[in-house]
Amino acid sequence: MPNETWEIVETADALRRAVARRVTAHGVTRSQWRVLARISKEPGLRQVDLAERLDMEPIVLCRIVDKLEESGFVERQRDPADRRAWRLVLTAKAAPVIEELHAVAAELAAEAFAGMTPSQIEQMRSALATVRDNVAEGGRNRKALGA
Repeated sequence: MPNETWEIVETADALRRAVARRVTAHGVTRSQWRVLARISKEPGLRQVDLAERLDMEPIVLCRIVDKLEESGFVERQRDPADRRAWRLVLTAKAAPVIEELHAVAAELAAEAFAGMTPSQIEQMRSALATVRDNVAEGGRNRKALGA
């Protein structure tokens, strides 16, 4: 594995572990946090679409949503266009948890990027976005470049 790929994978793993440690102190798992965060960004998302966005098996997501629903953080609503589908929305009870989790994320970001200038952080974000796009496109950019 090239050093660049290794560094990105190791960094992602370290960030995942740090997130998991911090969010469990707030009563949710890392997976639950991912679900809550995505629903807060895209309220009313269909459960099947959420599974796809999170790269999660639908049955695994269903179990996570079940637990979040039991906790009173998420509500399933019938999709008016498809009776078989569920749309997911956060409840009022989830609002303070979402605020806490945003604070946790901001704190972690401050620690992770300590010593970096805003310009360096923006360059890194841009470079990582390019990497994600290249991987998501299945190497289409390589073909365009004649590689």
